[in-house]
Amino acid sequence: MTVKETVLNVPESAQEAPAKLIIASRESRLAMWQAEHVRTRLSALYPQCSVEILGMTTRGDQILDRALSKVGGKGLFVKELEVAMAEGRADLAVHSLKDVPMELPEGFELAAVLEREDPRDAFVSNDHASLDALPPGAVVGTSSLRRQALIAARYPHLVIKPLRGNLDTRLGKLDRGDYAAIILAAAGLKRLGLPQRIRALLEPEDSLPAAGQGAMAIEIVSAARGDGVDLRALLAPLNHDATARAVAAERKVSKIFGGSCQIPLAAFATVSGSTMRLRAMVATPDGQRTARAEVAGSWEHPEFLGEQVSILLEDQDAHAILAACKQEAAAADAAAAAAAAPGQDA
Repeated sequence: MTVKETVLNVPESAQEAPAKLIIASRESRLAMWQAEHVRTRLSALYPQCSVEILGMTTRGDQILDRALSKVGGKGLFVKELEVAMAEGRADLAVHSLKDVPMELPEGFELAAVLEREDPRDAFVSNDHASLDALPPGAVVGTSSLRRQALIAARYPHLVIKPLRGNLDTRLGKLDRGDYAAIILAAAGLKRLGLPQRIRALLEPEDSLPAAGQGAMAIEIVSAARGDGVDLRALLAPLNHDATARAVAAERKVSKIFGGSCQIPLAAFATVSGSTMRLRAMVATPDGQRTARAEVAGSWEHPEFLGEQVSILLEDQDAHAILAACKQEAAAADAAAAAAAAPGQDA
């Protein structure tokens, strides 16, 4: 889908921009690429404004030995950046939108969503051309319960194991032979100039993307600034209307079902003209129980479409599926705690 960027509320002159803006960002190579991209865009719009990047390490970056679903979810990647903004050390934060929780803390908002990169999942392997080519027992790495469920449903003969770390760390684990293949977001590989690592792209029909996948968002503090600078207006030229509407529909589905990395949930919207098509799915991690739904309608009401597709999912017992996910997660946590407890004599 090719859509021209919509420019809204552009300040009349660079004089309206502050002397300096500071972007908070995670320090991974991909996160810094995204922050640099936003800095370049802002510097072109407001050449008299000095745009700096404050690199930070988040809890999500520090905890690599456990699945995100076990340690607090995707909010671990944004909390420290929000603290920096609240304390005045940064003016805005750049995120991969799929890492942003559905409910932002009070006092924060998403001011712009940039044009989406390729939203598809990518199959990455040094020895195999596709998931279909993997032999029985081959180990596939993924950090996503959504991907786990989709792979388990179609390829029950494969072994799926957790994969944590930034993009370079994950590729390094593949190259060491820890996995026969790994599944990553195509957007990250393309943004870092690594499209050659992609052996195959998984089409949405086979691997429906996560809400917000491939999109970048800019978060700000909602309160008015003391210097009178309107950050919303400054960032408006970076907002891509079609992408923003599509991810609003997707995130509405995720919000309704309490979406987090603890739930295998997918939601993906596309825009053609003034029509939006929204597809969504919820599943158990083993892929044995799945609900799928699709709606289409005016792009003017993305959240309404999110509500409509959620109703269709509910008609397929989506909440029962999600309840089963939570029970399974609780049982796994209990088993892990029991295994870690000191042994006792019989």
